[in-house]
Amino acid sequence: MIVLALLCMFPLIHVLAVSFSSNSAASAGLVSLWPVGFNLKSYEFVLQKEEFLRSVGVSVQRVVLGSLIQMLLIVITAYPLSMEVTRFRLRTAYAWYFLITILFGGGLIPTYMVIKDMGMLDTIWALLIPSAVPVFSVVLLLNFYRGLPKELEEAAFIDGANHLRTLFSIILPLSLPAIATLLLFSMVGHWNAWFDGLLYMNRPENYPLQSYLQTLIINNDFKATTAEELQMLKSISNRSVKAAQIFLGALPILLVYPFLQKYFMKGIVLGSVKE
Repeated sequence: MIVLALLCMFPLIHVLAVSFSSNSAASAGLVSLWPVGFNLKSYEFVLQKEEFLRSVGVSVQRVVLGSLIQMLLIVITAYPLSMEVTRFRLRTAYAWYFLITILFGGGLIPTYMVIKDMGMLDTIWALLIPSAVPVFSVVLLLNFYRGLPKELEEAAFIDGANHLRTLFSIILPLSLPAIATLLLFSMVGHWNAWFDGLLYMNRPENYPLQSYLQTLIINNDFKATTAEELQMLKSISNRSVKAAQIFLGALPILLVYPFLQKYFMKGIVLGSVKE
């Protein structure tokens, strides 16, 4: 496990070392796991780029809004689907209605036409609405709900609680491990998504961070680079600049993950039902 962990960390450490290295060392490929000719010029160049900071703002907005929308819809969709057929007779029909979307899709062109006809091109909603209900996450959460003791729900109903009160006051607090896991999936998914940004955004200033990095690093598109920035690029390596942007793009998820990891546990409801 230690060896596997080191193998997973190696690319990130290498990218970090390149981002802190000098122009000559990075261009010559002399950097491995430790910076050569340590300097911060690449980060200074990246952090003063208006396009980079704007794309970060779009990605932050997407992660916050997208995660909130996804988690709300996942919770209120999974709860009724987790009930028995005797309590929700159309449960099977609705379950197949959602599951069929995993097996079949409308295709790229029809999806684009729907987004266009709804007037969502070049708006943040084009990045949020198509993925608002991830069915796989719904299936995970409804299976978690089914594992909770039914006596808790019955006791809430006896005390006069309705379904919404039971969901948000009883079921949801007991579902924190599953909610935290799905929240992390949602945040990472929104933060790393790049293709829909290229597809639905006609103006580069509306690109989320990963779409911006894709056009800059993969396609080498420097059309938006000013003359002053091109002059500064002469003193720093293009490789170190790209490495700095890649590391800054991954940094937010690296910072968030440790705070959610504590919820990845089992047995959260042990002892919750007293005889």
